[in-house]
Amino acid sequence: MSNISYLPVSATPARTTENGKVPPKRHKDTRPRKHLEPSEVAALLKAAHKSGRYRLRDEVAVMLAYRHGLRATELVSLQWAQIDLRGATIVIPRAKGGFETHHPLRSIELRLLGKLRRENPEAPYVLMTERGTPWTTSNFRKVLQRLATAAKLPISVNPHALRHACGYKLAADGHDTRALSHYLGHRSLQSTERYTAQSKARFKDFFRD
Repeated sequence: MSNISYLPVSATPARTTENGKVPPKRHKDTRPRKHLEPSEVAALLKAAHKSGRYRLRDEVAVMLAYRHGLRATELVSLQWAQIDLRGATIVIPRAKGGFETHHPLRSIELRLLGKLRRENPEAPYVLMTERGTPWTTSNFRKVLQRLATAAKLPISVNPHALRHACGYKLAADGHDTRALSHYLGHRSLQSTERYTAQSKARFKDFFRD
């Protein structure tokens, strides 16, 4: 009878050494991506456009949040008094100690906002519920989750994912950190550097043939 003993099948083999030391265990990075890609925002907008009775309101909400990097509280607080359709501008008082910013409105935004205003000529707030009350951040979050499901997006979507999507998109387009910081209403450049640090456009002119 052999005296050889065998390890159980489930036993974990010893890790080999590197340069005489046991290397630390490597963990796969499973942190979720916190921003949407432009193609995913486009899918959300497409889903909103088909979403039914309140599709115009929902499309406006997604577009404004994305194009202007709005926090959920900034979005649901928007009033028509802040929007100049003739002058094509929107005034955004920023939350969290940020400073007020004035953004241009592009043609597609003006078209959708004009239609929404005609549907709600007396409403003080841009985004209203079916009961005629202003939207809450919870309303926006639920609408986003529904649209993300309809669009079959591969990641969880929350309101701040659209603000991050704006920052990463503009950084990728080559806009400098200070201009982007002002656009997003950041008090500190450190809050903006997360976007520009990962932008490929940042280094595009470092070497030339």
